[in-house]
Amino acid sequence: MSILPQIAADKHKKSVPTLLHGFVLRSRLGSIRPAKHLKLDSMDAPATSDIVIINGNSHPDLANLIANRLGVANGGCAVYHKTNRETMVEIGDSVRGKDIYIIQTGTKDVNNNIMELLIMAYACKTSSAKSIVGVIPYLPYSKQCKMRKRGCIVSKLLAKMMCTSGLSHIITMDLHQKEIQGFFDCPVDNLRASPFLLQYIQESIPDYRNSVIVARNPGSAKKATSYAERLRLGIAVIHGEQKESEADEVDGRNSPPTLPKSRTMDVSGGVPIHPAKEKPPINVVGDVGGRIAIMVDDMIDDVQSFVAAAEVLKDRGAYKIYVLATHGLLSQDAPRLIEDSAIDVVVVTNTIPHEIQKMQCHKIKTIDISILLAEAIRRIHNKESMSYLFKNVTLED
Repeated sequence: MSILPQIAADKHKKSVPTLLHGFVLRSRLGSIRPAKHLKLDSMDAPATSDIVIINGNSHPDLANLIANRLGVANGGCAVYHKTNRETMVEIGDSVRGKDIYIIQTGTKDVNNNIMELLIMAYACKTSSAKSIVGVIPYLPYSKQCKMRKRGCIVSKLLAKMMCTSGLSHIITMDLHQKEIQGFFDCPVDNLRASPFLLQYIQESIPDYRNSVIVARNPGSAKKATSYAERLRLGIAVIHGEQKESEADEVDGRNSPPTLPKSRTMDVSGGVPIHPAKEKPPINVVGDVGGRIAIMVDDMIDDVQSFVAAAEVLKDRGAYKIYVLATHGLLSQDAPRLIEDSAIDVVVVTNTIPHEIQKMQCHKIKTIDISILLAEAIRRIHNKESMSYLFKNVTLED
């Protein structure tokens, strides 16, 4: 039998598919499993060599966790400061024609974090990268998303700077206001950490059925309602909290307006002054007596309001108090205040590094959300739909 037909058939066979290691796959039952020997056709999914993950100095541990879950090596980007405090970026590997994922979050050194991100993105842009995706678990300046007297909307400025530097896509988590996505001229995926926090409540809080979800102020009532409906629990709202907001500060603009002198318009007494707010005493709307109180919010920065709310809940009969949030900034002397307060446990995710705060306060617990960010990167890189990550997500989440 001649072997020539067999040789001719072998020439027309497709090339060997690319072997990808470590990509996270989801089975039919919905469980997460690593694919150690998954073969994908090169026409269906790009090779792992097309992914380059780099990071700044804000959260290298999170970047390593994401890279390990994806089964790729860190890109080896050196970010350092010169003697005059200028930021220098050196990318060790070639990024020409590759998909770059820059992992950089906001910490207490927020301005340096932003400059590192912008310089890294621009360095990749000028090095002919195919696409540059910013993975920013906590978006800095997200609280300054509204106009305040003679100030400005800093989130809009930051969005323009990021898009101009070369970022073509943003992956973030639990924005302070969802409308911030409209400031960007590129796609923004606002992931949610609530499934991880809900899982913690169900698995780590004994007798969670005897709990009540507490909104620290009326503004966070929607988020508390979302948690309560998913856990089939009741809700309570703390009303009358003294908010420390820039909008409540007096800026000296007390000069009355000039009276109009037109014959067609006569306003006697001038323009009426808007009456000042008089906040009522702190009160709890809802029953927390003999129950576990769980306060939920998107971030914990200055913990004084949480400590004051915990004291009120303790006076109303709550026998255990939890605080759950996505971003744990924990500024100033937050660990000491939490340690001396009526709060029993503070649960935050690792979107922001807080290892030092955990050593100062044993009440702080951390939930790892790197698997969610890794799955988002995998889906974007393979051009898959992101709708699974937003399943059952409502406007209140």
